[in-house]
Amino acid sequence: MQSTSTEAEQTLDQVVQLFHTALPPNAVIIDPQRLRTYECDGLASYRVVPAVVVLPETAEQVRQIVRICAEHQVPFVARGSGTGLSGGALPHASGVLVVTSKMRQILEIDLANERAVVEPGVINLDITKAVAAQGYYFAPDPSSQQVCSVGGNVAENAGGAHCLKYGFTTNHILALEVVTPDGDIVELGGDARETPGYDLLGAFIGSEGTLGVVTKITVRLLRKPEAVQTLLAGFPSTDEAGAAVSAIIADGVTPAAIEMMDALAIDAAEQAVQCGYPAGAGAVLIVELDGPAAEVEHTFAEVKRHCEAHGAFEIRVAADDGERAMIWKGRKSAFAAVGRISPDYIVQDGVIPRTALPEVLGRIARLSAESGVRVANVFHAGDGNLHPLVLFDDAEPGANERAEAVSGAILDLCIEHGGSITGEHGVGADKVKYMGRMFTADDLDTMQRVRCAFDPVGICNPGKVFPTPRLCGEVPGPRRGVHPLTEAGLADQF
Repeated sequence: MQSTSTEAEQTLDQVVQLFHTALPPNAVIIDPQRLRTYECDGLASYRVVPAVVVLPETAEQVRQIVRICAEHQVPFVARGSGTGLSGGALPHASGVLVVTSKMRQILEIDLANERAVVEPGVINLDITKAVAAQGYYFAPDPSSQQVCSVGGNVAENAGGAHCLKYGFTTNHILALEVVTPDGDIVELGGDARETPGYDLLGAFIGSEGTLGVVTKITVRLLRKPEAVQTLLAGFPSTDEAGAAVSAIIADGVTPAAIEMMDALAIDAAEQAVQCGYPAGAGAVLIVELDGPAAEVEHTFAEVKRHCEAHGAFEIRVAADDGERAMIWKGRKSAFAAVGRISPDYIVQDGVIPRTALPEVLGRIARLSAESGVRVANVFHAGDGNLHPLVLFDDAEPGANERAEAVSGAILDLCIEHGGSITGEHGVGADKVKYMGRMFTADDLDTMQRVRCAFDPVGICNPGKVFPTPRLCGEVPGPRRGVHPLTEAGLADQF
């Protein structure tokens, strides 16, 4: 039987009192004004004010928080820096938001074994800063790496510009310490590169906070490459730039990164950070190569040749780290820079086969022209991970709805071409309704059985990823009527 609002309020009051006992002073937030600080993540169009926010400083405190929630069946959501772009850390209105931003210690650096142990609140770039002097770095580099936390990177399996060569977060995690949804602390993975049994570590990475709360992370460290070379090429349009990308990859060259921006994205970046990209470019490519000096020198000549052969009218080569940083500055600031040319925008994230780039970009251009909704394109061209920025003005009646329609049509294009509705931003709350377009009912049932194995009560980040979470033990198959979790306010039904 569903509890009444009074019973729910009494339960929350009990939970808050237990939190005050278990946690340090000022670690529990219930003031309405302070709670609003946490009402959304980087996807500000979704907002929910949490009932309670807690700020643990240790794994033991996280364990106590989760155990209290489990005993009282109160939903909870984990949050790191709050830079996610899919609503994955969107709070629950009647639940607890577990913010790990105070857990930001680098616990161990073990260069002999090329690894480090960090807490979830550690900022991505800070790992590289801690080991740079010794000639090492942490490879995953989301555009938000100066502010995003490693715990959030684990939850979303974040990528970045260099994932073409180095892979996503999952390729750089050796072990996790996790608090399960019933309040136990467990270890996933280990010191060895491979461990026997089922890959629970792989299942947890990218699970978007639905399987537990990470409290400790063992990451791989890589040696800095001997040489790095960065090229900026201006093209008349994305067609020529896309053809150059295909030619480079077909030639057997695997750059560390190949990034593309179209004219609208370039305009935004110029207004925001004055990056000085080639004037009049309909598209730019940023190509970075790294590795042994002799290899980089040879492959760089091939990359330059392919760019010239496919219409590049200007090519610049970074002479030093300062020039390299300036080339990357425009790309790294692209999402925020779009605010210079549009009061509101949707940051989309989908994947297509690299060979489908010209056709899909052309279809997006037609969608934009037919709808009157501008779309700026910024993406990882090397692996087909698109980040269309759908621009609109929320003050204009119906503009939000038109932008959402274009955004959804872009995801449909990705599915149509054998791609995915997300490459690195996650499903979260934003793309729940698209999961049924990409997966069959049997697919979704199978995935949710994994979720139920970790979280049989359904209180860990409920309402995310799946259109309507299945109750553990529920018989698979079509559901008729209102789902119990929807009726209880723990999930939405699409």
